[in-house]
Amino acid sequence: MAERGEALLFLTDEQLRKGIEAMFFAYRGFTADPDRILEEYGYGRAHHRAIHFIHRAPGTTVTNLLSTLGVTKQSLNRVLRTLIEDGLVESRVGRQDKRERNLKLTEKGDALERALSDAQRARMRAAYRAAGPVAVQGFRQVLEAMMDPEMRRQYQSLKESGS
Repeated sequence: MAERGEALLFLTDEQLRKGIEAMFFAYRGFTADPDRILEEYGYGRAHHRAIHFIHRAPGTTVTNLLSTLGVTKQSLNRVLRTLIEDGLVESRVGRQDKRERNLKLTEKGDALERALSDAQRARMRAAYRAAGPVAVQGFRQVLEAMMDPEMRRQYQSLKESGS
Protein backbone atom coordinates (compact mmCIF):
# COMPACT_ATOMS: atom_id res chain seq x y z
CA MET A 1 0.00 0.00 0.00
CA ALA A 2 1.36 3.40 -0.97
CA GLU A 3 2.12 5.96 1.70
CA ARG A 4 -0.28 8.91 1.88
CA GLY A 5 2.31 11.32 0.41
CA GLU A 6 3.20 8.91 -2.38
CA ALA A 7 -0.45 8.53 -3.40
CA LEU A 8 -0.71 12.29 -3.74
CA LEU A 9 2.21 12.35 -6.17
CA PHE A 10 0.04 10.54 -8.69
CA LEU A 11 -2.67 13.18 -8.94
CA THR A 12 -3.71 13.54 -12.53
CA ASP A 13 -4.14 16.82 -14.36
CA GLU A 14 -7.86 16.06 -14.45
CA GLN A 15 -7.98 15.70 -10.66
CA LEU A 16 -6.07 18.96 -10.27
CA ARG A 17 -8.38 20.73 -12.75
CA LYS A 18 -11.39 19.57 -10.73
CA GLY A 19 -9.76 20.93 -7.56
CA ILE A 20 -9.03 24.27 -9.22
CA GLU A 21 -12.60 24.54 -10.47
CA ALA A 22 -13.98 23.55 -7.07
CA MET A 23 -11.91 26.33 -5.51
CA PHE A 24 -13.22 28.89 -8.02
CA PHE A 25 -16.84 27.93 -7.36
CA ALA A 26 -16.34 27.66 -3.59
CA TYR A 27 -14.81 31.14 -3.58
CA ARG A 28 -17.81 32.48 -5.47
CA GLY A 29 -20.08 30.98 -2.82
CA PHE A 30 -17.88 32.15 0.04
CA THR A 31 -17.95 35.75 -1.22
CA ALA A 32 -21.57 35.86 -2.49
CA ASP A 33 -23.24 36.68 0.83
CA PRO A 34 -20.74 39.40 1.83
CA ASP A 35 -20.86 40.83 -1.71
CA ARG A 36 -24.62 41.36 -1.34
CA ILE A 37 -24.10 43.14 1.99
CA LEU A 38 -21.21 45.25 0.62
CA GLU A 39 -23.29 46.25 -2.40
CA GLU A 40 -25.74 48.05 -0.09
CA TYR A 41 -22.85 50.33 0.93
CA GLY A 42 -21.34 50.66 -2.53
CA TYR A 43 -18.28 48.72 -1.32
CA GLY A 44 -16.29 45.89 -2.84
CA ARG A 45 -14.10 43.06 -1.66
CA ALA A 46 -11.14 45.37 -1.01
CA HIS A 47 -13.27 47.15 1.61
CA HIS A 48 -14.20 43.79 3.10
CA ARG A 49 -10.57 42.68 3.38
CA ALA A 50 -9.56 45.97 5.02
CA ILE A 51 -12.45 45.78 7.49
CA HIS A 52 -11.63 42.15 8.30
CA PHE A 53 -7.96 42.75 9.06
CA ILE A 54 -8.51 46.01 10.94
CA HIS A 55 -10.99 44.10 13.10
CA ARG A 56 -8.45 41.28 13.62
CA ALA A 57 -5.75 43.72 14.76
CA PRO A 58 -7.28 46.91 16.19
CA GLY A 59 -4.72 49.72 16.15
CA THR A 60 -2.83 48.19 13.24
CA THR A 61 -0.85 50.62 11.15
CA VAL A 62 -1.43 51.44 7.52
CA THR A 63 2.01 49.91 6.83
CA ASN A 64 1.02 46.61 8.47
CA LEU A 65 -2.27 46.56 6.59
CA LEU A 66 -0.44 47.18 3.30
CA SER A 67 1.80 44.21 4.03
CA THR A 68 -1.06 41.93 5.03
CA LEU A 69 -3.25 42.79 2.05
CA GLY A 70 -0.43 42.93 -0.50
CA VAL A 71 -1.92 45.94 -2.29
CA THR A 72 -0.50 49.26 -3.40
CA LYS A 73 -0.55 52.26 -1.09
CA GLN A 74 -2.72 54.14 -3.60
CA SER A 75 -5.26 51.31 -3.72
CA LEU A 76 -5.43 51.01 0.06
CA ASN A 77 -5.67 54.77 0.52
CA ARG A 78 -8.77 54.89 -1.72
CA VAL A 79 -10.43 52.16 0.34
CA LEU A 80 -9.44 53.66 3.69
CA ARG A 81 -10.52 57.16 2.68
CA THR A 82 -14.02 55.84 1.92
CA LEU A 83 -14.23 53.80 5.12
CA ILE A 84 -13.05 56.75 7.21
CA GLU A 85 -15.39 59.24 5.49
CA ASP A 86 -18.31 56.86 5.98
CA GLY A 87 -17.53 56.52 9.69
CA LEU A 88 -16.54 52.85 9.73
CA VAL A 89 -12.82 53.28 10.46
CA GLU A 90 -11.00 55.81 12.57
CA SER A 91 -7.40 56.76 11.94
CA ARG A 92 -5.29 58.08 14.79
CA VAL A 93 -1.76 59.45 14.83
CA GLY A 94 0.67 56.91 16.31
CA ARG A 95 1.82 57.40 19.90
CA GLN A 96 5.52 56.69 19.33
CA ASP A 97 5.76 57.63 15.67
CA LYS A 98 3.62 60.60 14.67
CA ARG A 99 3.97 59.61 10.99
CA GLU A 100 2.11 56.35 11.64
CA ARG A 101 -1.65 56.05 11.38
CA ASN A 102 -3.33 53.52 13.65
CA LEU A 103 -6.59 52.09 12.36
CA LYS A 104 -9.56 50.91 14.35
CA LEU A 105 -13.15 50.07 13.48
CA THR A 106 -15.86 52.31 14.86
CA GLU A 107 -19.10 50.88 16.26
CA LYS A 108 -20.58 51.19 12.78
CA GLY A 109 -17.54 49.39 11.33
CA ASP A 110 -17.81 46.65 13.95
CA ALA A 111 -21.47 46.13 13.02
CA LEU A 112 -20.63 45.77 9.32
CA GLU A 113 -17.71 43.44 10.09
CA ARG A 114 -20.00 41.28 12.22
CA ALA A 115 -22.62 41.05 9.45
CA LEU A 116 -19.97 40.09 6.88
CA SER A 117 -18.28 37.56 9.16
CA ASP A 118 -21.56 36.05 10.34
CA ALA A 119 -22.51 35.34 6.72
CA GLN A 120 -19.17 33.68 5.99
CA ARG A 121 -19.08 31.76 9.29
CA ALA A 122 -22.55 30.34 8.59
CA ARG A 123 -21.47 29.07 5.18
CA MET A 124 -18.17 27.73 6.51
CA ARG A 125 -19.81 26.10 9.55
CA ALA A 126 -22.28 24.26 7.30
CA ALA A 127 -19.48 23.11 4.99
CA TYR A 128 -17.28 21.99 7.90
CA ARG A 129 -20.16 20.03 9.44
CA ALA A 130 -20.92 18.36 6.12
CA ALA A 131 -17.27 17.45 5.49
CA GLY A 132 -16.29 16.37 9.01
CA PRO A 133 -13.22 17.06 11.16
CA VAL A 134 -10.72 14.99 9.15
CA ALA A 135 -11.63 16.79 5.93
CA VAL A 136 -11.50 20.18 7.69
CA GLN A 137 -7.97 19.48 8.93
CA GLY A 138 -6.95 18.33 5.44
CA PHE A 139 -8.53 21.42 3.89
CA ARG A 140 -6.51 23.70 6.19
CA GLN A 141 -3.34 21.78 5.37
CA VAL A 142 -3.96 22.20 1.64
CA LEU A 143 -4.65 25.93 2.01
CA GLU A 144 -1.52 26.47 4.12
CA ALA A 145 0.58 24.45 1.66
CA MET A 146 -0.60 26.72 -1.18
CA MET A 147 0.58 29.88 0.60
CA ASP A 148 3.87 31.49 -0.32
CA PRO A 149 6.31 31.43 2.63
CA GLU A 150 5.80 35.13 3.51
CA MET A 151 2.02 34.73 3.41
CA ARG A 152 2.27 31.64 5.58
CA ARG A 153 4.32 33.64 8.14
CA GLN A 154 1.66 36.37 8.21
CA TYR A 155 -1.09 33.78 8.54
CA GLN A 156 0.77 32.00 11.36
CA SER A 157 1.22 35.28 13.22
CA LEU A 158 -2.52 35.97 12.93
CA LYS A 159 -3.30 32.44 14.14
CA GLU A 160 -1.00 32.89 17.11
CA SER A 161 -2.54 36.26 18.03
CA GLY A 162 -5.69 34.41 19.08
CA SER A 163 -9.41 34.97 18.62
